[in-house]
Amino acid sequence: MEFDAQAYCQDLILLLAQMLRENGVDHVTQIAFTGQAESLVVLDRQGKPLMNAISWMDERSGKECKLLEEQFSPAVCEAVTGQMAVLPTWPATKILWLKHNRPEVYENAGCYMLLKDYIVFCLTGKKLADMSIATFSFYFDIYNKVYWQEMLDAIGITRDQLPQLCEPCTVAGTVLPEVARQMGIPDDAQVNVGTLDHFAGMIGTGNLEPGGITLSTGTVMALAVMCGDTDPKNCGMAVHYGFLPDTKVLLPVAESGGVSLEWFRNTCMLQTSYDIMNAELARRGPNELLFLPYLVGTNAPEFDAEATGVFWGLRQEHDAIDMAGAVMEGVAFVLRKNCDYIAAKGIQLTSITATGGGAKSPVWCQMQADITGLPVVIPKEKEAARLGAAMIAAVGSGGFEDLESAARHCVSLEHRYEPREDLRVERKYRRFCALYRMALEISNMT
Repeated sequence: MEFDAQAYCQDLILLLAQMLRENGVDHVTQIAFTGQAESLVVLDRQGKPLMNAISWMDERSGKECKLLEEQFSPAVCEAVTGQMAVLPTWPATKILWLKHNRPEVYENAGCYMLLKDYIVFCLTGKKLADMSIATFSFYFDIYNKVYWQEMLDAIGITRDQLPQLCEPCTVAGTVLPEVARQMGIPDDAQVNVGTLDHFAGMIGTGNLEPGGITLSTGTVMALAVMCGDTDPKNCGMAVHYGFLPDTKVLLPVAESGGVSLEWFRNTCMLQTSYDIMNAELARRGPNELLFLPYLVGTNAPEFDAEATGVFWGLRQEHDAIDMAGAVMEGVAFVLRKNCDYIAAKGIQLTSITATGGGAKSPVWCQMQADITGLPVVIPKEKEAARLGAAMIAAVGSGGFEDLESAARHCVSLEHRYEPREDLRVERKYRRFCALYRMALEISNMT
């Protein structure tokens, strides 16, 4: 899974120029970025890409993961990086793959950068690593705010081959004159490094204090919550360097999120729209059918790659609509598991702000409120990460004093789903957890 990083950046510059032109924007003070984390760009000593960028989705480095697992225990990895496992997603494993398989690239690498940082470099000429993004490299110590020397030694690179670390949401510099000309903006316009997409989503929903969860239910379900004064080290859940200095964010991810419903619809209900599905589910109400949404294993809080999906309780009176409801409910039960785990770590949860495709379903949002016992609120602006990036730039350029002031001005809520007490929901959740344990026992039988 590769792409041309230079073409990616050039397309972005042209798109920004088009947006400014078509919307009649005649003055730009600051541009802030948000985006994906792990995609790796390898530059030569002159700052030019040596090869295509390697996407975060690329899984070529499985063997290298095993080699690093032999050198670093899970406890050590968690204590330094905040991450729970050595995964092929991490750039550290891909750099080791380059050493073993592309020596001509590895030996001539002048700098390893992650994609968003590379975009900032192309616009400003500054090689910086936003620490909220560096978290995902697997060679960054999130507690001491330095590169992890032991990991650098293991993959055979030096600190000189990495960008200088910087705080998220800070100004990198001004736009290069040639880029400013392409975009049609003044060459004193500033570029802000911004932050991770999930964190920009937190900003764009006004989730700036401990206790509030920003929930993104797209293909993957991700929860983001500020840690506050709670010490997250070795908490058994993914911890990341936050978007504010010296803060930490819990970011548990369930890969079987919206993809579970997408899979079921594409497999069994291809002619049925999501609107029709939701309307019918709202009319029928709940049933006793259970679904384990572990189509690609489970991430937080169990981290069991061997877990599988299961329908349980099927009878002849059930149809595809009932099964779709069970799928949505199963994903909401995984959300509840993660909320309970976070609360057990000492973070008092207050509400869930839902974004992504899942936030468009009233049925699903009410399920989430009923199952977690937390109100689910829907922001008026659904593209929360983009709004968050704009708020970062507004604060960085002096338009607002801080993110809290920006949130009061920019963020508004569209709907609020209050949790309803229902003993049936609690009983079904206990059965869901028991079914998961039994399914594991069956899969482990010899």
